[in-house]
Amino acid sequence: MRHSLNLRKPLAFFDLETTGVNVVRDRIVELSIAKALPGGEVVVKTKRINPGVPIPPEVSLIHGIYDEDVANEPTFKHVARSLTQFLEGCDLAGFNSNRFDIPVLVEEFLRAEVEFDLKNRRFIDVQRIYHLMEPRNLSAAYRFYCGKTLEGAHSAEVDTLATLEVLNAQVERYAGVTVKDQTGREWEPVRNDMDALHEITSAHIVDFAQRMALNKEGKEVFNFGKHTGKLVTDVLKAEPSYYDWMMKGDFPLDTKRKLTEIKLRNFNAR
Repeated sequence: MRHSLNLRKPLAFFDLETTGVNVVRDRIVELSIAKALPGGEVVVKTKRINPGVPIPPEVSLIHGIYDEDVANEPTFKHVARSLTQFLEGCDLAGFNSNRFDIPVLVEEFLRAEVEFDLKNRRFIDVQRIYHLMEPRNLSAAYRFYCGKTLEGAHSAEVDTLATLEVLNAQVERYAGVTVKDQTGREWEPVRNDMDALHEITSAHIVDFAQRMALNKEGKEVFNFGKHTGKLVTDVLKAEPSYYDWMMKGDFPLDTKRKLTEIKLRNFNAR
């Protein structure tokens, strides 16, 4: 297939099948990437992964991948470096990717101790655009935007290619369409430009588990628990033990890394 997205650099659509939905504990069992290149070409790579832990039967019933299917496949650690090479210079896109796929992928890279630099990448979450413009799952989006029934949903490659088609259809459908924001200002949120799509789907992200977020002033605030809405720096200053509690707690490695970066950036000289 080909695409008509306006790209200045490759945009890698990807989808994961995993052992569950816990970002911290669960592991990848299948990974599919559809790399959309400037000029219209799409390169697809799909690989099954041995997660190193049993796949719960109820999860296997959803994606159709069982322990015996991945017993002889490589672990993530064995494919991590080749994966970083394939994704080098790519922006990342997916369906609900900011909340699940990217956080899980980042955790796997951190466990494998392989550097996966996220700086200077745009993150395009097709689900965010879908929910913004047509407040509903991937099968419904595919039917709505592409006029087709998604056969084989929950196969990583099928879902990945469908997501690419949906974004392609979204930027065509909403070209020139304006909406009103909470203040009543009219704006055109969906344009065939990856900076604009990143802005409406991912610009508020601090950590991919979204335990922290940016407020209207662009400052990091906590996004959960008793300190929801409070500046991270204010909490760390008033309650230093909160940092230690989070670092020892059941939080994703990415969240802990970002929290440490904020702490060092603001309190390093103290």
